[in-house]
Amino acid sequence: MSLIGIIASQNYPRSVNFTLDYLVVAGGGSGGGYTGYAGGGGAGGLRSTVTATGGGGSLESALTVATGTNYSLTCGAGGSGASAGANGTNSVFSTITSTGGGRGGYYDGAGNVAPNSGGSGGGSRNGNGAAGTANEGYAGGNFGTSSTGGGGGAGAVGTNGGSGVAGTGGAGVSVSISGSSVTYAGGGGGTVQGGGGGAGGSGGGGAGGVDSTIGSNGTDNRGGGGGGSGGLASAGSNGGSGVVILRYPDTRTITIGAGLTGTESAASGGYKRATITAGTGNVSWA
Repeated sequence: MSLIGIIASQNYPRSVNFTLDYLVVAGGGSGGGYTGYAGGGGAGGLRSTVTATGGGGSLESALTVATGTNYSLTCGAGGSGASAGANGTNSVFSTITSTGGGRGGYYDGAGNVAPNSGGSGGGSRNGNGAAGTANEGYAGGNFGTSSTGGGGGAGAVGTNGGSGVAGTGGAGVSVSISGSSVTYAGGGGGTVQGGGGGAGGSGGGGAGGVDSTIGSNGTDNRGGGGGGSGGLASAGSNGGSGVVILRYPDTRTITIGAGLTGTESAASGGYKRATITAGTGNVSWA
């Protein structure tokens, strides 16, 4: 090697490839609201390389990344329950995208509005629940006699409304990427006309509203769907924000760029873990 080549190799270290595991959870959909008892919001889509992934799919494959390279990352917000409500926002890490949860169905004063599909689908105010996304989450529950369906979860379909019984939110999925088992992405509960609300799914799903109250919000950083609102609540509940957790060899150190909120753990069991809870920006490793 020439002298120039030796100097260059000393001053500019080569990039090193390594593999990492991830959990990418999108924001949950809002519960339905407006003027009538409404369906529960669907949980944010969940994709994971550890323990289990969403929608009953096979585990995702670990990603190969390189030191000194920027990788885009977005932690999706929950859907706002204001006005007609909204789907959750997608969460993204590099080539991996998890889809925001679907808004629950509702009545707008003139007719029934169908729930939205999403990572997990919203529960229905009339007819069938909305579809989830393959390998991310399940469908919302169907409308029953004067009762709405629960939002779908990453681990199960939202249950159907029954005669005087509100649908419950679909269960989430337990993942141990953080070093302990935590359940994410539960669907929001439905409601009953003039009665109580259904329970939210495990993993941050909000409960449906009682009579004329707004449903409970989905849990932030779990991607839970919001609970459907009851009676004349006039608004829906909010979906919970998502989260992105990255697990990588403890010989590496992450840089969390501007625009992102997150932390890096101490080394444990041969790994470090970065948990990103909000924002959009870049991450890189040394």
